[in-house]
Amino acid sequence: MTLETLYSGLDLNDYYLGQVTQVYRSCSIAQIDNLSLITDRSKFTSSFRANTINNFVVIDSTVGVFLGEVFENKASRKNIFEMSSTADEKPNDYHEISIDTIALMTPESDKFELAGFKTLGITDKVYLATNEVYELFLHSLEFGHEQEEPLPPFATFLNRSEASVSLKPSTLFNRHLVCIGATNSGKSTTALAILDKVISTKRKALIIDPTGEYRDAFSDDEITKLTLGVDTTISPSKITMEQWEKLFETENSGQGAVLSEAITSLRYMKKIGYDSYYPKVGENIDEVQENLASVSNGDTDFNIELLPEQIQAESVCEPDRSSDYNFKYCYDSLKANSNASLVQKIQYQMTNTSFLSFFSNDPSMYNLLDVIEDFVHLPEASLYIDTSTLGASEGIGGMVIDLVSNFVISRDDICPFIFFIDEVHRYAKSRYSDKEFHGGLTLLAREGRKKGIFLYLTTQNPKDVSPVLFGQIGTMLIHRLMLNDEIRTVESHLDDYAIKHVRKLNQGEVILTSVNLLHNMFIHVNKSERTQYNNTPLL
Repeated sequence: MTLETLYSGLDLNDYYLGQVTQVYRSCSIAQIDNLSLITDRSKFTSSFRANTINNFVVIDSTVGVFLGEVFENKASRKNIFEMSSTADEKPNDYHEISIDTIALMTPESDKFELAGFKTLGITDKVYLATNEVYELFLHSLEFGHEQEEPLPPFATFLNRSEASVSLKPSTLFNRHLVCIGATNSGKSTTALAILDKVISTKRKALIIDPTGEYRDAFSDDEITKLTLGVDTTISPSKITMEQWEKLFETENSGQGAVLSEAITSLRYMKKIGYDSYYPKVGENIDEVQENLASVSNGDTDFNIELLPEQIQAESVCEPDRSSDYNFKYCYDSLKANSNASLVQKIQYQMTNTSFLSFFSNDPSMYNLLDVIEDFVHLPEASLYIDTSTLGASEGIGGMVIDLVSNFVISRDDICPFIFFIDEVHRYAKSRYSDKEFHGGLTLLAREGRKKGIFLYLTTQNPKDVSPVLFGQIGTMLIHRLMLNDEIRTVESHLDDYAIKHVRKLNQGEVILTSVNLLHNMFIHVNKSERTQYNNTPLL
């Protein structure tokens, strides 16, 4: 494509700036010849402001048409308005712009590509880019499949209100997507704007909402809605021991062992048909161990309501057998004190009225894993899971995420879908130990893409996300960040200019960086018209 084709129907003189006078490896410098384009503010619009920086320019070269970005704009006179025309120039006057070359379009091509080692030349003419050039550059940015249908526009370029942003799903999701930003930076609004385009175009999504702010964003015809503990349950037999430890946030391996022993005891009681806990004080040691050993892998069900009492019953020890040959368990006050904090945490969890409703075998309610089993095999079906009624505990949220992640990755013949998790930092680490809650998510990040499972996460602090998980993320939507530690976490994905502007982003403004794009994008996300409960109350 040639320069004349790019500006078809337009007068090139209206966009002409000047000529390249200096060429370096890192940048090029052009001298402005058309001062009227710089000084006549009546020509300025939100898209065209040639007297500043961050404007895109087009350079006509012998190897093709270059696209560059202005990062420095300077004049020799302190008062630029004295130079209204070339007639006012003095012999030593000059006005220069510094250009960073970012892409090239050869005469044989109809899209921009990386310029590589090709550079500008002296006397090459420079023109101010139009919105149509921005649109063409945006379409050239993506490495995705040529035949893939893009999502509807969800944003506009910053300072380019007429140039919309419409990306292909693979560009955003095929290497997983994370949306990062401080509170009230527009993170949730961005998340809903993209989900709106995903759901409205009949693409599959599994949404985990810990706060319930998206509960009315989608209609029942668009998405199946579940509320854990209200209309959806899961059998305790489906939960692994590792997931129980995450749920109750065991502080150390000792508490994990006690929890495991207590659950095994309750499984034995359920096996023999008793709806009570297993008392061990005064019981024959060999007999108790033989009973527990009889619990098989198929005996998985138990009464979770009895768990606090059973943990207290596990506070026993073997007596000194040297004197009276006593082979019965004795009460151990040290173990009882050690287990007290675990008992308190479990009892606290159970004070949540929806907790026991969720971990049950109620046949009148949906079974979570059965619904997800149907979901992963149905095309164009989306699923919304509201976990807000289970409380704000990180333990239960982390357990549900881990359970769902491990379940979906084990399925075969999956219809590709987006796995959206809001506020993923809630499930980052236990409050009581250094245990990570990201086991299932990390597995999905590493292996899910092969099965068509693409993560879409939001978080306030990227440091709360496991480095292993964060390292698998290929696309980021970065809102305003303030702390140096947070910025350092994402700086490897940004250039120097973007790093300096992370603190300056207004609400809704985003830096979009991706391994699937030729260049980082500064965009403003368009707020969706869908209902969202995220407004901040006024004092």
